[in-house]
Amino acid sequence: MATHADIDLETVAQLSSGSSGIATSALSGSPAVTGAIVLATCNRYEIYGEAPHPDDVEAARAALVAQISEVSGLSEPLVSRSFSTRTGPEVSQHLFAVSAGLDSAVVGEREIAGQVRRALITAQHEGTASSGLVRLFQAASKTAKDVGAQTALGSRGLSIVSVALDLATDLSENPDWSSKKVVVFGTGAYAGATMALLRERGCTDISVFSSSGRAEGFVATRGGTALDAESLRPAVAAADVMIGCSGSDTRVEADELADVRADSPQPLIAIDLALTHDFDPGVGELDGVELLTLESVRLAAPQEQAESLAQASGIVSGAAKAFEHEREVRSVDSAIVALRRHTMSVLDAEMEKVRARHGCTAAAEEVEFALRRMVKQLLHVPTVRARELAANGQQDDYVAALEALYGITVEQPAAAAPQAECPVDHRGLETA
Repeated sequence: MATHADIDLETVAQLSSGSSGIATSALSGSPAVTGAIVLATCNRYEIYGEAPHPDDVEAARAALVAQISEVSGLSEPLVSRSFSTRTGPEVSQHLFAVSAGLDSAVVGEREIAGQVRRALITAQHEGTASSGLVRLFQAASKTAKDVGAQTALGSRGLSIVSVALDLATDLSENPDWSSKKVVVFGTGAYAGATMALLRERGCTDISVFSSSGRAEGFVATRGGTALDAESLRPAVAAADVMIGCSGSDTRVEADELADVRADSPQPLIAIDLALTHDFDPGVGELDGVELLTLESVRLAAPQEQAESLAQASGIVSGAAKAFEHEREVRSVDSAIVALRRHTMSVLDAEMEKVRARHGCTAAAEEVEFALRRMVKQLLHVPTVRARELAANGQQDDYVAALEALYGITVEQPAAAAPQAECPVDHRGLETA
């Protein structure tokens, strides 16, 4: 789990480079990974993986570390040191807290719940989401909704973008957003959230630039003016605020901005919300330019009330426990099916002998009816005990008993591992 609390954001940005292909390459490159979902945002990078067996977790982690090293260009030892690992119940507890905004620098932020949903949708589209991970992410989304509906957490609509705009308001000589000219870099989710919040604050003069050329389509549904490479320069020269949300390879350099703004009389506030920096950190040293970064937002994020936090934490913990209970109960389903199959095969073999001796007579039918009723009664207690043991985390004892008493080998389906492991749970880059 890599986090801004342990490593610098530049390293985090490098680690997340090429994150879009990690899940697919990990599944195709290692049998130890049976499912993977990547949760990557402007300030967070996590990989939720599923292994076929607890013994495979280390191999799955190694496979993911190797893939990240390859695409990021960082050494495997450095990548490995940058991540901690969560497994079993720790995974659901963490993801539910993340989805509810409890693990964010802006506690209760509303964007992360949508990002969790989109991460699942992307993984399902790419075919990397195992059934266990699908259930995990669906439960996380439900938990986030429950926290939003049952607590006051996040009721003010706080988000990384809103806190950044609050900071910009405080720094402005004129707090009226309706008179400001704003240039937004990027057309992703954060750019969309930024546009919406700017509109809420009365800003109408918004221009959008995308190095990938998607600005025209972006403003067609959200309003604003699309910029190209030629019109970007005069727009930046006239801007009161510019906001970076793209994280692209192209960034605004300090000397370039100084040249563009040489004749601009008004001050400029540059808000860099991209983990990989849309703006050269040196722009903050320019005369008349104030630079706000993710770290600025993190430090300025208000603390939520203790009561709301406690209530939300209780909902998250309860949901995580309920999820783990259901998962453990579900984990013995294969064992129950194996026992029933074994018992019914014995019954069928005996019935073949009865039919061979007596034919398809009424007597044979009565014998079969009686045997099947007896088998059903005999299976009732072992089935109930299986679920009771699973609820107590003793499902392995049940499986071992079946193997010892009946010689039954219980095989777990590859897509529904006995534990929803998180081989490399890349914790959030919570930089606000």
